[in-house]
Formats: sequence, structure tokens, C-alpha cells
Amino acid sequence: MKGLVGVKGWGMAGMLAGTLALGAMVLPAHGQDTQAIGPAIFTRCAACHTPSGAGVPGTFPPLGTDVRTLAANPAGRRYLALVVVKGLMGPITVEGKAYRNVMPAQGLDDAGIAAVLNHVGTAIARQGPSFTPFTASEVATLRASGADLGPGQIAALHAAAGGQ
Repeated sequence: MKGLVGVKGWGMAGMLAGTLALGAMVLPAHGQDTQAIGPAIFTRCAACHTPSGAGVPGTFPPLGTDVRTLAANPAGRRYLALVVVKGLMGPITVEGKAYRNVMPAQGLDDAGIAAVLNHVGTAIARQGPSFTPFTASEVATLRASGADLGPGQIAALHAAAGGQ
């Protein structure tokens, strides 16, 4: 599976083991202040996208201007929420560079998804259009709108949603 080799020669087995370990992380209790849980949840994202959100060239995309651009329009907000809800598989282009990898669904509730997207949109992605915070209610609506989509179909939404 060319293009699915991860960081520093990890094969799919290494990436799967890492993903399973991240999935087992204990997250803050449901109902906690979303401003407090966003950074905690982001530690899961940082394993691939790095703590600064810079990503890993050619493997994991950066979470910068692209996120802010996507969050500025309804189709982009849907895409961002569905990436976290369902995962992503397939090619996307971010900041002019092609990425073809897999991101697993994160198994978060709507408040957790809103919290981590808000953390990324305010603390990680600081360039681009102004950021409007996500709400749990909005994420619930976006989740329902993509109930029939799989990770490959979500990747295909990136460019149409305004991804750069």
C-alpha cells in the first residue's frame, strides 16, 4: 500500500498500534468546560500533526490556514467535523502539497469534537480568516448530515469545501 507508510519507516502495523494506543487514552469527563478539554483532546491529534500543528511533510498535513479557510464556510465546517467523526482516507492537497494517508475516526462526542476543533481554530491555526467557534449542537447536525459517508468520501469533500 504505497503512500501509507508512516513516520520514519513505520509500516501499517506500527501506525495501527499507535492509533490503538491513542484511542485508549483517557479523555476528560463529558460535560467539562470545552475550553479546558480541547487542548487535552488535541494531544491525540498531535501524535501525527505535531504539537504545533505543523504536520509531517508528505505524511500528515499541517493544521494551519487550511483549517481556518475551511471553518469560514458551511461546507468546510461540515468537512472538518466529519473528518473527526468518520476519519479520512485518500488524497487531499493542503497548502499546495499532496497527502495520501489515513486518519481514523476519533470516537468523540459532539462536545469533544467542538472542543478540539475550537482549540485548533484558535490556538493552532492562527493564520487565515477569522474563526467562528463550533458548538456541540452544530457538530450534531453536521454528524447527521454525513451519516452515509465513509472516510474516502470525506476526503473527496476537501477541495469542494474550500480546502487549500
